[in-house]
Amino acid sequence: RWIKFEEKVEDGGERWSAPHVPTLPLNCFFDLRMCLQEGTILLDLNASSFKEIIDEVLSGQLEEAELQPEVRQHLADLLLRQPQHQPMESPLQLLTKLSLSPCTGRYMGGKAKHYSQPRAQISQTPLKEQLRNRFQKKVPPGAESAHIAIGEVEFLEKPFAAFIRLKRGMPLGSLAEVALPSRFVFILLGPRSKVKAYHEVGRAMATLLADEIFQRVARHAEHREDLITGIEAFLNEMTVLPPRKWDPSARIPPPSCLPSPHRRTAALLPDQQSHSNEDVVVVVDRANLGHPCSIEELERTGRLFGGLLQDIRRKAPWYGSDFSDALHLQCLSAVLYIYLATLTNAITFGGMLGDATANMQGVLESFMGTAFAGFIFCLFSGQPLTILSSTGPMLVFERLLFSFSQDHSLDYLEFRLWIGLWVAFFGVVLVATEASHLVQYFTRFTEEGFCALISLIFIYDSLKKMLNLAETFPINWQYRLDNITSYSCVCNLSSAGESKKPQGWGTARTPLRPCHLAKWGRTQCLGQGGHLLGTSCQYVPDVTLISFLLFGGTFLSCTMLKRFRSSHYFPAGVRKLVSDFAIILAIFASCAIDAALGLETPKLLVPSELKPTNPERDWIVFPFGANPWWVCLVSMVPSILVTILIFMDQQITAVILNRREYKLQKGAGFHLDLLCVSLLMVVTSATGLPWYVSATVISLAHMESLRKESTTSAPGEHPEFLGIREQRLTGLAVFTLMGVSVFMAPVLKHIPMPVLYGVFLHMGLAALNSIQLTDRVRLLLMPAKHQPDLPYLRHVPLYRVHLFTIIQLLCLALLWVIKSTMAAIIFPVMV
Repeated sequence: RWIKFEEKVEDGGERWSAPHVPTLPLNCFFDLRMCLQEGTILLDLNASSFKEIIDEVLSGQLEEAELQPEVRQHLADLLLRQPQHQPMESPLQLLTKLSLSPCTGRYMGGKAKHYSQPRAQISQTPLKEQLRNRFQKKVPPGAESAHIAIGEVEFLEKPFAAFIRLKRGMPLGSLAEVALPSRFVFILLGPRSKVKAYHEVGRAMATLLADEIFQRVARHAEHREDLITGIEAFLNEMTVLPPRKWDPSARIPPPSCLPSPHRRTAALLPDQQSHSNEDVVVVVDRANLGHPCSIEELERTGRLFGGLLQDIRRKAPWYGSDFSDALHLQCLSAVLYIYLATLTNAITFGGMLGDATANMQGVLESFMGTAFAGFIFCLFSGQPLTILSSTGPMLVFERLLFSFSQDHSLDYLEFRLWIGLWVAFFGVVLVATEASHLVQYFTRFTEEGFCALISLIFIYDSLKKMLNLAETFPINWQYRLDNITSYSCVCNLSSAGESKKPQGWGTARTPLRPCHLAKWGRTQCLGQGGHLLGTSCQYVPDVTLISFLLFGGTFLSCTMLKRFRSSHYFPAGVRKLVSDFAIILAIFASCAIDAALGLETPKLLVPSELKPTNPERDWIVFPFGANPWWVCLVSMVPSILVTILIFMDQQITAVILNRREYKLQKGAGFHLDLLCVSLLMVVTSATGLPWYVSATVISLAHMESLRKESTTSAPGEHPEFLGIREQRLTGLAVFTLMGVSVFMAPVLKHIPMPVLYGVFLHMGLAALNSIQLTDRVRLLLMPAKHQPDLPYLRHVPLYRVHLFTIIQLLCLALLWVIKSTMAAIIFPVMV
């Protein structure tokens, strides 16, 4: 059978082979062409059953090739026999069959001989095994079947060939393996002397009918010559492997990506193009599906707010579907995954903001700001798949601004409010003047450098947080097994003048004998004003080790479960479900292991009260009163830097998310997104909440978690990437959960931080592997003979590719150095 690729029943007769690319001897096509030139051709035959087809074929012979009545009867009896189909059985059915009947046939001479009763005539209605055949799920919707009958008989002296095309697709009873309408029938019977040649001719016809271009020719052919021309066009595009350079018994596996038929369509003859013009258009449209041209979205209108109005008109018709398209189980996994990632990011940046601003902005402010800004953005923005978050450059600016305010006796929050108002004003001006059209000049060079930098920050921060655990939970490098005693930590009470020795484990040079206060613990000792003496008193056993194991285990679990979609185990639905919920499954498994061990690993800390982190501040910041009047004018200068930072960060992330390879259907909204971020600056500045902009890595993870792939694929064909599940509901749900996280502290406190750092590492590496720069860096370390056959290596000299990569790496290193110093404020200018 053929559905794009060939499958054979193996010699054991029990199963179909793996799908493979059919390979054929060249002379079988010449034999097939001869059969079509001399055989019977019936085009647009109006028949409703296979018996009618056979009757028409046998009665439509040319006078010189007319068959004898008895030969005709033999042919009719032979062709109308009920065919035996290879059943599709699950592994469970096969095991049951083996247990009930361990010996089902006899193996003789390399073939399985099955003894059965003489076959009856073909049924006019589908059989039960046809309707129940599980192979039906593999057949794409709208498919039709073609039947090829090849064989050798004793009563024919010369070959008998016929090609039939029905006027419309008709079900032919029990003829097909599955109940499908049929359009084409090809028959070739002849003497026994050429049995192998007949078989190869049949395989050649099957390969032709499985080819999209020849299908189109066969459907529109009006004469015998049209079919012959189709075969010749197929031969012109065919590649021939020379003998003894390749083993014909080797099966070529299906390629991971099939080439577009557009190149072959362009090479068709003019008369063929006239017959199949509409089909060519359909194929070209299908090849370009989901690749919108972003230049149209960035064209200047020449009017104030013209680009913004176009964004609103473009996105408004999709607003209803932005909610209905989210009714899918995949969106639930995306919500849980991105929620935990956003939660961890908010806690991390909230803690660092608290350290940098004397708790004027802390974890609670980070929670509230993320929830509010993200919810409003997902509700009104042009690209709701974007996830807003605090960023590293913004953190550096907040630190510098707080230090400047302290040094010059200025109120930090009021000064920050005026900067935020100016940034919002400049952002509205940029929207009004359609400044976002400059985004079309961002090249892949800039996108990859920016994305690589943000990905490396995620990877670096996750590893840095894990290494800091060795300081919080120090490893006892002086630990010696021989020095272990039951009473090693001496409680020295300075006020009492005596040492009390509670029970514990640690190291000591000489064993200490128990005393009447041996039941004291570490807490009681420290509570009485004592201090512990001994090299192991500060040692927390196993915490650092298990933290690193949870960190690495979560990362590896995320990676392996994400790749489970392409595994060969379990049905496709199970693989897809596991892959969609990979991150959640990995987190739950790691949390279960941590809970079972019961060690005091660092856990997620969530604020439990709705009050500012710093008790000296209120939720509302007033613009006047604490600072001199001229501060509102001076703040214009730093606001220009923040505006550049927000514009570059927001728009580069938007360009990355709207790449053509993601096949987004609902368009972008560069001007609308920038307006939303600018207006949110007013609210977050007035309430003393952090400033937010698009988070590249988390947004990319959000996109990847919403990938759509075809559910029905032919054997050997990889699932086709259909695009992204574009909607607003996942983002709204994520930020709603962020808002109620304060009330979920009893549950969230059981999640170990090393588990979330492992998720961060997975996100960073996944984003890093999604860019071409990573592939080109691998080429630097790879000998030429081992380099993959990448498209750009066919057209660009290797030294130019390496030069391009080295320049990009140098720019990336420069950005990293700038980001890591006090000069990070000019980071967007350097981008």
